Amino acid sequence: MSPLRVAVIVGSTRVGRVCDTVGNWFAERARRRDDLAVEVLDLAAYAFPACYPQEATPDMRGFAAAIGEAEAFVVVTPEYNRSFPASLKQAIDFAYDEWQAKPVGFVSYGSGSAGLYAVEQLRTVFCALHAVTMRDWVGLDLLGQGVDGCGRPRDTDDRLCAIAAMLDQLTWWGRALRDARRAQPYAS
Repeated sequence: MSPLRVAVIVGSTRVGRVCDTVGNWFAERARRRDDLAVEVLDLAAYAFPACYPQEATPDMRGFAAAIGEAEAFVVVTPEYNRSFPASLKQAIDFAYDEWQAKPVGFVSYGSGSAGLYAVEQLRTVFCALHAVTMRDWVGLDLLGQGVDGCGRPRDTDDRLCAIAAMLDQLTWWGRALRDARRAQPYAS
């Protein structure tokens, strides 16, 4: 069976962010699995327009194409004001059909809540896009002992178990939905 193509989306574009550090840390752990082919899509690498244009820009089309090629997603997001960044919502909205009938997992971080509120908001958004969200997620509390002084996550037993559980669910759903889309195109 061919590896599941997973896009890890780094969802913050702020200067001084740790999202890229967290996203790359997670991607390294996901790449240890032979059943996954992992690609990182860092939103900071795209020149998205500030306002939604009448015609899609090359970066908008490129991002939507990358989403279309992926068979599953892991969104890495900080929690800002009990939600997720506007840059992430904008990027999510650049694709529509490309998200449908595919699984989405989450890695979140925040101060105190470990990004729980951002994940709950994202579940609602992805449900509206006909994507399947994973029950288990990976949360990092930036105030706790789970990160070093540079914001790099530490590999604790609990955290590695959370990663394994979420990736197991994502892989199961990814394969099942890949087979279902091959058998019959999804109709929303």
